Amino acid sequence: MTDGTGRTASQPAPTGLGALSATEIIAGYKRKAFTPRDVVDDTIAALKATDEACNAVVTPMYEQARAEADRLTKAMRAGEAKGALAGVPVTIKDLVFVAGVPAYGGSPMNKAFVPDVDAAVVSALKASGAIVTCKTTTCESGYKLTADSPVTGTTRNPWNLDRTSGGSSGGAAAAVAAGCGPIAIGTDGVGSIRVPSSFCGVFGFKPTFGLVPRSPGFSPPSWASLAHTGPITRTVADAALALEIIAAYDLRDPASLPVSPRRFDTNAGPLNGIRIGASVDFGYAAVSPDVRAAFNKALAVLESCGASVSMDGPGLDPGILEHTLKPIAFTEQAAAVASRTSADLAGSEADYRDVVSAGRHYSGTDYVEAGYRRGQARAAFLKLFERVDALVTPTVAVTAFEAGQLGVDRIDGATVDPHLGWSPFTWPINLAGLPAATLPCGFDRDGLPVGLQIIAHWLDEPTIFKIAAAFEQAQPWSKFWPPLALHEQSRAHVKA
Repeated sequence: MTDGTGRTASQPAPTGLGALSATEIIAGYKRKAFTPRDVVDDTIAALKATDEACNAVVTPMYEQARAEADRLTKAMRAGEAKGALAGVPVTIKDLVFVAGVPAYGGSPMNKAFVPDVDAAVVSALKASGAIVTCKTTTCESGYKLTADSPVTGTTRNPWNLDRTSGGSSGGAAAAVAAGCGPIAIGTDGVGSIRVPSSFCGVFGFKPTFGLVPRSPGFSPPSWASLAHTGPITRTVADAALALEIIAAYDLRDPASLPVSPRRFDTNAGPLNGIRIGASVDFGYAAVSPDVRAAFNKALAVLESCGASVSMDGPGLDPGILEHTLKPIAFTEQAAAVASRTSADLAGSEADYRDVVSAGRHYSGTDYVEAGYRRGQARAAFLKLFERVDALVTPTVAVTAFEAGQLGVDRIDGATVDPHLGWSPFTWPINLAGLPAATLPCGFDRDGLPVGLQIIAHWLDEPTIFKIAAAFEQAQPWSKFWPPLALHEQSRAHVKA
């Protein structure tokens, strides 16, 4: 995998145990090469260094993590440790509840809020033996595609600290990219798992809407019909392992799907017989030249893996952002803070207040009409999946921009909406509720990662994992590390 200039962008891997994949950590435990306390100590060292540089951590849970690591270390020595993720460190986005730990959700209004119950995904992870190390940064209520907030400030990208990590699961992606543990849990309402994963050069998975329960709720519960929960990892196998654990039926979430436990095959094999549709711009989106170039190279990789690739797409309405997404997303965001006054919102960002104001001005008719248009978009994807098994697009139309900015308003000479227009490929997938993943597929001329998005039919996560595993084998991105991770390795506490 090379950057936009053709230079090889690979670097040596950091030596800290926190930079290992979950599967490598589990294998190391079986060999008795190290203990959970060793792994957690290294992970905490990396988290502290990354937080200092990138501002990725909201609430450290280091003492709790060390105590749980000590308990599991004793259990492993006694042969009593249980769970598919026993001793594996994970981070949790601050929109997801951890009992007894503040859940600011990027909002000044939530500074006193401490949930007394774990979210369903956290309960599942703890039951699997995973060790929660911290809560990671997000923007206020997940309303935008960076992780900057009035509570935590600006979250930065470990590939270049002058650039954004993306968001709203920006702290999660930055931490995984910098080697601070193999698995992070994020949420995705308009691209908030896939955008930061793309910007930070890691693998992010948004499952089918309802596959992973969101109960007992977000903080506050915004983007009700759009938000998904899923993993951010460095490898395909780690994402599959995490998704197997957190995908479950939960009556507390009315959108939860009553599906049986699932297992995902991530053994790489040829893609013979797989029909992939490809669209670089959905027929109307502005896309940067570097992203276009990386996307075209990615298509060649897929073809070399045996896939049949054709230029195809859903044929979406070019007005889908203004006439479908915004009436739904902004109304749901406003509804989440319907009881809040202007005084309550005074500490919020001006852009957030603008979204809430816009949401309050849409009528019920506007919201319902947008729902009809949403149904038309869903039907367009249904027709597409009669012709292809999967769709690939760029994940984001640009690479990571200047930290502290809402977004960009121009791409390749074209004017775009600075809030959501530079990520035209992510939020249509939320509107449809489809599963989608992003994987690293190259670099721009500045050495910043570019992402490839893979989309499949409802509940067809296996096809995404099959394609991603084949691409990973052909272009193994996990050997590529940001400079920050290499700097951190000297701080990590390493035990052979």
